[in-house]
Amino acid sequence: MRPIVHTAIIEDDPMVAQINRQYLQQFSGFEVDGIFDNGRDASEYLRRHQPDLAILDVYMPAVSGIELLRWMRGENIKSAVIMVTAATETDIVDQALQLGIVDYLIKPFTFLRFQEAVQKYLRKVDLLRSTTTVNQAVVDRLLSNEPTLREADHSELRKGLNQKTLTAVGDYLRQHSSDKHTCESLSVRIGLSKVTIRRYLNYLIETGFVLSSIDYETGGRPRVVYWLKKQ
Repeated sequence: MRPIVHTAIIEDDPMVAQINRQYLQQFSGFEVDGIFDNGRDASEYLRRHQPDLAILDVYMPAVSGIELLRWMRGENIKSAVIMVTAATETDIVDQALQLGIVDYLIKPFTFLRFQEAVQKYLRKVDLLRSTTTVNQAVVDRLLSNEPTLREADHSELRKGLNQKTLTAVGDYLRQHSSDKHTCESLSVRIGLSKVTIRRYLNYLIETGFVLSSIDYETGGRPRVVYWLKKQ
């Protein structure tokens, strides 16, 4: 079981801060330990507690997010950082990347894009915790933004989804990767209701592992078909 991910939100817009909190609450195992509306107040907390993850804005009073991030790295505060900001200047993005951020989200952003950032963070954490040494394949995966379906099976799910069920659906799709499926056919093969199958297929579509289309050549009612995206 993955340890709790202690998180700080540093954002001067109260509405965006609450959106960040609500989005994080969709993932099990995350705790928001503090919300700060400026970098100066956040710095003392970061020094004392060094949370696992910080959701950080750029444009803030007194101390900008880039200044705070540069200070964090200078103080050897190793908290992972996801930037969530309206800043689109290339020099700001470049500085953030050089300072080792996990991801950079431009406001306004969707839950799906926020989810991708969180999953990117979790993939790197899991890879680094799984070994004390690395080979080239592990380094390549750390530097890649593309997850595998197997990694999705072990990622943190949004609330309402079950890990065992996702693994069962994922295993079947991998074993029949050249086939196209319907909710009805998967329901029969895996032994789950069509409603449940559809929920997990929609999740796998959102996370980029499954594709779908409407098949009109059925001789009757059109149906939605699903297939595993080539990795």
